[in-house]
Amino acid sequence: MKLFNTLTRYKEDFKPIEEGHVKMYACGPTVYNYFHLGNARPFVTFDTLRRYLEYRGYDVEFCQNFTDIDDKMINRANEEGVTVKDIAERYIKEYYVDADGLNCKRPTYQPRATESIDAIIDIVSSLYDKGAAYVIEGDGVYYDISVKEDYGKLSHYNLEDLNPGGGERKASFEGKRNPGDFALWKFKKEGEPSWPSPWGEGRPGWHIECSAMIKKHLGNTIDIHGGGQDLIFPHHENEIAQSEAANGCTLANYWVHNAFVNVDGEKMSKSLGNFFTIRDIVAHFPYQVIRFFILSGHYRMPINFSDELLRASQTGLSRITTCGANLKFEIASGAVSGNGDDEILRKAVSEAKESFIAHMDDDLNTADAITDIFNLVKAANTAISGKNTSKEALGEALAVLTELTDVLGIKLFDEDEGIPAEITELVEQRAAAKKEKNWAEADRIRDLITSKGFSVKDTPNGPQVEKL
Repeated sequence: MKLFNTLTRYKEDFKPIEEGHVKMYACGPTVYNYFHLGNARPFVTFDTLRRYLEYRGYDVEFCQNFTDIDDKMINRANEEGVTVKDIAERYIKEYYVDADGLNCKRPTYQPRATESIDAIIDIVSSLYDKGAAYVIEGDGVYYDISVKEDYGKLSHYNLEDLNPGGGERKASFEGKRNPGDFALWKFKKEGEPSWPSPWGEGRPGWHIECSAMIKKHLGNTIDIHGGGQDLIFPHHENEIAQSEAANGCTLANYWVHNAFVNVDGEKMSKSLGNFFTIRDIVAHFPYQVIRFFILSGHYRMPINFSDELLRASQTGLSRITTCGANLKFEIASGAVSGNGDDEILRKAVSEAKESFIAHMDDDLNTADAITDIFNLVKAANTAISGKNTSKEALGEALAVLTELTDVLGIKLFDEDEGIPAEITELVEQRAAAKKEKNWAEADRIRDLITSKGFSVKDTPNGPQVEKL
């Protein structure tokens, strides 16, 4: 497998530190609001990377954090007159509603920054003892970026390129050794949560949180670190600087970043006010359509958001799930007995799977991998309509279709696949009405079935019922 490494700007062969085992970290949400489509893209992207690595036989330890102490959270809590913890609890709960809806697997570890204070203080202490950190009275403990000779190696920035406001917390250069120096530990201000430390009451800076959680749960050096491209600088650059200075070794061997979701050519973001939360979108489109939409473009290419493109994704996803339902129906009906076209279907299925793996091996190319699934669907639909393919061959096609969609986190079938007794009874009543040529009653029952969230389609093998 090859992955594009932001650090080297090359597509490289993926070789884990430990054979058969992958340690991966991806930056999680700051939990002060519902997450939007731009936030969802890295969640889906790195969930898919994790799924594919597991599909290829790797044991994956995946850590994704919650940032539950932050300026935005403090401001939100003050606006509402509640605690920061109240805000965190509310939106972590809501995060899981949307993440589960998008079918993102739960990470191996999902720590909170506020539960990692001891680990944070340990790293800051190490940096301070080594002379890589210093105190600005009344403000906090800052990292001195000049101690890291290769600072800027991820973003390819030079120290001279950084403006006086380039660091975190202080908006001016006053008190800093370098313009880009950033806060590791922020001294307590009125109305802010705080914890004791060797330097005084305070709270962690943003960048140090991820470094501490990586070290605590995955170790000093990991295989893959992921996130959106907006995190390359300063967040990931500063993670590298502080972790490598403290630990004396490489933080991550592969840096993987997804591109933006754009609206009218601009990055979707809360600061620009052009964002759509996942909760907003699912009022009009199912979660699975949103996931399919995200995966329909290569993760390193920007994708544009529009209702039209989501509708196109809904149509494409429906083609796949309908094919799965038709295969399942044909196999279960017992009416398929031919085997004249078995080899044609088996060849198409084998080619689709091989091509899918080749595309996913090529820097997680989900866009072309989805095309491979469509090719499998086309072959399966041809086999079904031809009525000259055995149940065994159709079963093999269904198994591979299920296998490949599962790798992408796309549900081919609803978890509750059973048809309720009420619907089954209505289907039987409709069949009886049709037998009596009572077309009006048959149409009325069909509409009633539809209103209850199911469709019924007449086939030579009997009525086929599907959940809408």
